[in-house]
Amino acid sequence: MGFAIDYKRRLHTALDKISLEAVEDLIDVFRKARAEDRQIFVFGNGGSAATANHFACDMVKGASFGRSQRFKILSLAEQIPTLTAYSNDVGYESVFVEHLKNFARPGDVVMGISGSGDSENVIQAIDYGNSIGCFSVGLSGFNGGRLRPMVDLSVHVPDGHMGRVEDAHFVVCHMVCYHFMDTESGGNGTADAPSLPA
Repeated sequence: MGFAIDYKRRLHTALDKISLEAVEDLIDVFRKARAEDRQIFVFGNGGSAATANHFACDMVKGASFGRSQRFKILSLAEQIPTLTAYSNDVGYESVFVEHLKNFARPGDVVMGISGSGDSENVIQAIDYGNSIGCFSVGLSGFNGGRLRPMVDLSVHVPDGHMGRVEDAHFVVCHMVCYHFMDTESGGNGTADAPSLPA
């Protein structure tokens, strides 16, 4: 069996293991955050940083343009000068949490993406978000690491291959974005959602 065929087969298996109920819950969290004018912060490292950036772009433009309600979402991985300043002067583990300290408010959404679930800068940012009353979301792979049990909503890909985990995280992000792009004509959909902090 060729490598490409085997990779595709294993990727389909990884995708089949994602909890679609958790993805629907994530869509509801985003819907409620938009309705309540909450900020959403998303972050990750490496490939997960690229996913965070792409996801924020899709939500800011694709899921918001021409709508009466828009998403207030920012990828902290896009903030290169701030990220490198904190990394150089303080420590790489602080790059996301220190940014959140400037902007995050109780009731906002913090979404960490980490294939291993153990990226220290993601863990510290989620921990801070939890401490001030944000709603925390984690996208993880492998065994979920420390991220999976510490978030309010976990979307976990139980696969041990970083490439397939990152592929699956990207699919989850497109599921969320394209829900709003493809099913809501005016961006005003309403539904019961997991409770965000008051």
